[in-house]
Amino acid sequence: MFAVLKTGGKQYKVQAGDVLRVEKLAANAGDTVQFNDILMVGSTLGSPFVSGAAVQAEVLDQIKADKVITYVKRRRKHSSQRTRGHRQQMTLLRVTEVLGEGGDKTGVKAAIGARTGGAAYAAEQTDAAPKKAAPKKAAKAEAAPAEGDAKPVGTRPGNLLDAPREGGADDLKLISGVGPKLEELLHQNGVYHFDQIAAWKKKEIEYMDDQLSFSGRIDREDWIKQAKELAKGKKD
Repeated sequence: MFAVLKTGGKQYKVQAGDVLRVEKLAANAGDTVQFNDILMVGSTLGSPFVSGAAVQAEVLDQIKADKVITYVKRRRKHSSQRTRGHRQQMTLLRVTEVLGEGGDKTGVKAAIGARTGGAAYAAEQTDAAPKKAAPKKAAKAEAAPAEGDAKPVGTRPGNLLDAPREGGADDLKLISGVGPKLEELLHQNGVYHFDQIAAWKKKEIEYMDDQLSFSGRIDREDWIKQAKELAKGKKD
């Protein structure tokens, strides 16, 4: 009686006494393994597998396949041939028995593919590494600092206003780098006029950077120089 089994992503038609090579299995020479993914036994076709069917085999050896010959074609040059260094790891088996039923009750070790290469080593190291116990939760959580406890950055400018002066606010969008959203944010922080920005010193710039989350943008885009020129042009 023959059977069609599936292992390593391939299908094999086998019967008792056959010797075949399959993708490497996690087993040693002399072990008996059992394939449970049976697609067909005799005239019985599975959907996708035949229930209760199995193929048992003895592991003869762990071997390597032949090296792969690769042909490289080059335009306007002769093709070349070279032998690749990779050799696929295989398992050599001898089929001992084909079971049409009762395979799920034999208790024989199931054939499982072995992990190979760097991924296997990394996985084995992960499996072997002792698991660290999760840190115990502290009995009392540290009190979060109050908003007022945070040390302020820089110095708050003394020329911030609650509202624009008579005549209305300057068009701060004339400063390169200031768009409608930034202009609105500046208004919310009491900045309405060019001369306010032009008068800021280093510590005041640091304060406004922190308040507006600009991260050095004021210096980088030279707002102070631009504001001075715009304020001077407004007076003229």
